[in-house]
Order: sequence, then C-alpha cells, then structure tokens
Amino acid sequence: VDLHALRVIASSGYQKCISHLWRGWLVQDEDDPSRFVDYKLKTDTSYWAHLDPDRMRVPQYQNAVQIIVSLIFLGLYTGAINTINPSGDLDIVEGLLYVFTLGFICDEVGKFYKVGRFYLGFWNVFNSTLYALLAVSFIMRCIALGNFQGTAEREKYNTLSYNFLAFSAPMFWMRLMLYLDGFRFFGAMLVVLKVMFRESLIFFALLLVVLIGFLQAFVGMDQVDNNLTAVQFIVTEMANGIMGSPEFDVWDRFAPPFGLILYYIYTFIITVILLNVLIALYNSAYEDITQNAIDEYLALFSQKTIQFVRAPDENVFIAPFNLIEIIFLSIPFEWWMSKQSYERLNDIVMGIIYSPLLVVTAFMEQQTARQVKFNRSRHESDDDTIEEWEQMLDQTDFEGSGWHKRVEDSKPNVIQDDTAIKVEKLQQQVAELMEMLKTQQQSNGGG
Repeated sequence: VDLHALRVIASSGYQKCISHLWRGWLVQDEDDPSRFVDYKLKTDTSYWAHLDPDRMRVPQYQNAVQIIVSLIFLGLYTGAINTINPSGDLDIVEGLLYVFTLGFICDEVGKFYKVGRFYLGFWNVFNSTLYALLAVSFIMRCIALGNFQGTAEREKYNTLSYNFLAFSAPMFWMRLMLYLDGFRFFGAMLVVLKVMFRESLIFFALLLVVLIGFLQAFVGMDQVDNNLTAVQFIVTEMANGIMGSPEFDVWDRFAPPFGLILYYIYTFIITVILLNVLIALYNSAYEDITQNAIDEYLALFSQKTIQFVRAPDENVFIAPFNLIEIIFLSIPFEWWMSKQSYERLNDIVMGIIYSPLLVVTAFMEQQTARQVKFNRSRHESDDDTIEEWEQMLDQTDFEGSGWHKRVEDSKPNVIQDDTAIKVEKLQQQVAELMEMLKTQQQSNGGG
C-alpha cells in the first residue's frame, strides 16, 4: 500500500475492496494466489458451512485473535510482576509469560527471514526491544536457579531478573496501541505519533551537533591542568540542561568565569531555540495529519488489512500458537507427510485451537449471509444497511404527494454526458419546431 496516495486509498471503490477483504468476502483463488475471487459461501445460511478453520485467514478474525492474545499477555505480565516469588522459583504465570514471549520472538524471526530488511519498522523494533528485555529477565532467572537457594548470588540474579521485568512495564501497555489501530481514534493518533517521531530526527540531528561542540569545550576547560576530573559532572549537567533542570550555582567553580558563561549560552540554545524548533515541528506534523485524519486512518487500515492477507496454502498459527506448529507439526510431520495429509492435519489442529472463536464467527457469518440475501432481494449491494428513513417507506405516500416526481425531475443524470444531454434537448426542440412549421403550412394550405 502506497501511503502517499491518500486520495486513491480514501476513494469509495478502493475502500469497498478493502472492506470486502477485511470481512473475508474476497479471498485468494486456490489455483492462482494472485487473483481474488468472491467467497462462495457468502450467502449460505447454514451454520455448519461457516464452521471452517480456513476462515481464520479472514483479516478481522486474525485481528481479533491478536487483541485477545495481547490482553492475555498483559494479564500474565501483571500477574507475574505483582506476585514476586522470594525463593526465585518459576510459577505457572511466569512460565506462560515466557512461553508467550518465545512464540512472539519466533514469529518476528520467521517474518524477518521471509520478508527481509523491508519488514523492519518502528513497531518491529519496539516489540523486539520488549522481547529482548523479557529474554534477559528469563536468562537472569535461569542463572539464579543455577545457584543454591539462600545464597547471595541467587538473590542477586533473582533481583536483576525482576528489575528487568519491571522495567518493561511501560512497553507492555504501549504495545496495546499496535493492536488497537483498527479503531479510528487510535489509528489517527498512531499516524500522528509516527510522523512526530520522523520529524524529531531533525531536532536530534541539530541537538547532536550542539552537544558535541559544547562537550568538547567543557572537556577542554577541564583538561587545562592535564587532569580530567569532571567528565561525569559535565555529562550530568548537560543532560540536566536538556531535561529542563539546569543548575547554574555549581558552575561557579568550573574554569571561572568561562564555564558559567558557556553553560548559560548552552542552556539558552537548548531551551529557547532547539526545544521551540521541536515544538514547531510537532505542531506542524499534528496539523498536517489532523487535516486529513480520516484519509490517514483509511490508509493505515488498508495497510493493516493487506498485511493480514495470507496465501491459500498458508496455515494461520498466530503467536504463541506458532510454537504448536513448529514443535508438534512442522518438525515431526511436514518433512515426510504428503501435502494433502499435512493440510488436513493442520486444519484439525487449527479447528481445535480456534474452536471457541470459530463458534462465534460461524454464527456471525450466518447472520451476515442472511443480511446479504436480503440485500440482494432488494437489488442493493451486499454490504448495504437499512437506514432509519428507509424503515418509514411503507408509511409515506411519495407518489400521491408529488414528491417522487419532483425528485426525479431534479435528479442529475450521471449516466449520460452533460453535452449529450444538451444535444438531446436541442434535437427535441428542433423536432418540436419542425412539427409546428408543418402544422402552420397545413393550416395555410387549407385556408
């Protein structure tokens, strides 16, 4: 999806196609994956016809599973961090948390292996950082378990493990935003944040140049006596200046009066100039996005839908269920079993794993099939919805009131070209004029 072509993406035809892909009404042809065909059972009102594991390829169902799994993942983390084991032993909640993490890591590695460097993006790096922190926490816990209970080494590594686990808490909650971008508010805000992060690169480039220059100046003043003793102090105070809490009193004793004067200049450039540049960049990015908030959301939604589209022969094992595929299906069976038998085995396993969701989706598709058949009986589009004013049609006499005729007369003709309509009217007027001339000639001849 080219996110720069907002007008094309936001057009009704494009969004109708995306909507049908999202709802599973358009599926890939089994013989030619490059072609998309209508879902054959779209109008089938049988419940059992829709109870099919292959329907988990539908983007909206995959999105629902990801949201549910993410909430469970967050719940496991909350349970693990709020029930710390002083002994350092792994309980069921922590074990499941690390199993989920392993599934997510395998999913990221598999996608990167198939797609390559083009798969890397902001959220991939963000998730990989979170999984790395959890992996370090697990490794620290394993090292702690390798020591005898009650020893200082076990307590040390156990504390480190929980510290890494607690450190990742903000990232757990921020991760939810990735799966809530299907909602318009979160989708538009994610686009704003993405553009803001991109614009902030300009600020950090300017900041880096300024920091290097002033750091070199302060370090040069410190080594006048051939002894570097205040490097840590310089770095700390420069960081405080960036964060908006500079301390000027401590610079009175640093290379007076040059140190204090230089720090005043540094603080002025950072807080007055560069931070205002950053605010201006953020404001510009926010205005640009909010002016086209709907189009930006539709572009993000289209990209999300296309990412969910899978080949007909690809099995849907969303992390952490991909561990089941790797351990119990791919390794023991895929290398020797026939393709048809292996696909049947995968369908059985998918049916068992996703059975609670399939029960719900089959009922939803049954209701949708009835709605589609009803719309077709009214000669409307499959996704048409009855508005409130349409429910009052049988209680209003448009013909008797003359309203129908006035609407027909004022309705624009979108089928014929405007020039063709004018030529047709001109031909009618010429025909009427010729008829009048004939009538006039007949009346004169008869006289």
